Amino acid sequence: MGSISIKTAEDIEGMRVAGKLAAEVLDYIAPFVKAGTTTGELDRLCHEYMVNVQGTIPAPLNYCPPGYTPYPKAICTSLNDIICHGIPGDKVMKNGDVLNIDITVIKNGYHGDTSRMFFIGEPSILARRLTEITYECMWLGISKIKPGAHLGDIGHVIQQHAEKAGYSVVREFCGHGIGTVFHEEPQVLHYGRPGTLEKLEAGMIFTVEPMINAGRRDIREMGDGWTIKTKDRSLSAQWEHTVLVTETGFEVLTISPGMPAPPAFIQQPAAAVA
Repeated sequence: MGSISIKTAEDIEGMRVAGKLAAEVLDYIAPFVKAGTTTGELDRLCHEYMVNVQGTIPAPLNYCPPGYTPYPKAICTSLNDIICHGIPGDKVMKNGDVLNIDITVIKNGYHGDTSRMFFIGEPSILARRLTEITYECMWLGISKIKPGAHLGDIGHVIQQHAEKAGYSVVREFCGHGIGTVFHEEPQVLHYGRPGTLEKLEAGMIFTVEPMINAGRRDIREMGDGWTIKTKDRSLSAQWEHTVLVTETGFEVLTISPGMPAPPAFIQQPAAAVA
């Protein structure tokens, strides 16, 4: 594993701006997430909002890591049994569906990355519980972030909470360092053992984005080269925040007025969502 960059004060301020803008896109699109709308329409609306209102660049559009074809849309829309990287298209959302929308914007060279779960109409009891447990997993992972802690502490608490609820943790995809580069070191695994992997230092910025399946953790890749689904067709959920390691703990950078409140049991540093 390569070295993990420590962000400067200028970098951190740029990341705060980008993070808030990414979260703002999720606030904007929320009223449009309803039965009868296509995921392609959500992509069009988000793309126009980013470019014309925010003056941001949608980072996923034409993103092309080695071995992939260029990603063709501005956002990722992962519906029901799609774990991640769902490509928006003609799929019409219906009552009972659950959707993850993953937003990454670039502003002044800095990336803001966040995702949120949405219910279309009334979700099943299973879908609601999976979504809530996954949200708690993300926040439990974030709550472990402070100087001197280890990346393994984050993964461990997420894995424990998910598996205690009877769910499984996707292992092929993980959180990542982020800054002027979309994906950089470190890899932030959502499973593991406490006290292992890299030690955290103030100035690190990375995402925490657990992907939790209602069934088994096994995945299957679709023919488009991007969309990842659960192998057993069970529901999957994901939440994501971009987080800064501060001198005393953590600061969530992807905040917005419409962001759901953290779970009541999460103790936050005073500046965590300032």
